[in-house]
Amino acid sequence: MKQFLIPNSLKGTAFTIAPTTDTESKLVSSGRRNIYNIMQRILVVEDEIKVANTVKKGLEENGFEVDVAYDGRMGKSLAASNNYDLVILDLNLPHANGYEVCEVIRRKNNAIPIIMLTALGGMDDKMQAFELGADDYLVKPFDFRELMARIRVFLKRAGSEVQENNQYKIVIGDLEIDREKKEVTRGGKKIALTAKEYQLLEFLALHKGKVISKLVIAEKVWDIDFDTGTNVIEVYMNFLRKKIDKDFDNKLLHTKTGMGYYLAEE
Repeated sequence: MKQFLIPNSLKGTAFTIAPTTDTESKLVSSGRRNIYNIMQRILVVEDEIKVANTVKKGLEENGFEVDVAYDGRMGKSLAASNNYDLVILDLNLPHANGYEVCEVIRRKNNAIPIIMLTALGGMDDKMQAFELGADDYLVKPFDFRELMARIRVFLKRAGSEVQENNQYKIVIGDLEIDREKKEVTRGGKKIALTAKEYQLLEFLALHKGKVISKLVIAEKVWDIDFDTGTNVIEVYMNFLRKKIDKDFDNKLLHTKTGMGYYLAEE
């Protein structure tokens, strides 16, 4: 049985929702981490400070990393510059409404789940939100347990799709990673990698487009606590760039200064 914590301001302590499958249990992992054991990140765009902070607290108590934007302009900026696993979005926002924020998110990522959380409950509002790419619509006032259940369903679904796609091959542009044979090709040309280079590339590929910090890479790929005095990760990233990107105009390995690395076709 899974436990989800409800913040005191939303009445209650812990309650349970039974997982329907073994896969779901692995994906949710008490609501805290996905199947690759990286904390999932949620963006909340909400101008009502009390509601925003209450939702943030509830999500953090359930193990999620949460960013909050208190107006539409900030929401668009955060959505454009960061990678999120899910977005909770109000419609009636200052500076830019929720529809505009939704469009920005969809231009960047067509797959990220978007849950509208708003007081606007009219059918026209709902239809416009769905037409712009919203995946779900929850009208205020709401029960936090229902919001958590909906979040859980979307993240489970997204994780299941990733797991299914990762069973055999990962394809990013003209880069192919055969996970059964442990072989990598780009543009049809086989690329020879050491075991650690392959592990690093595969790890980044499994989180395609998501910025991964050196701390997480050290823990998951090297299975060590990160030592800020070592440059081993930078060294291996340079090794990979020489093998994966050097002979190609379209670079796949990217650095986000001060944040980490990611693998994506841009």
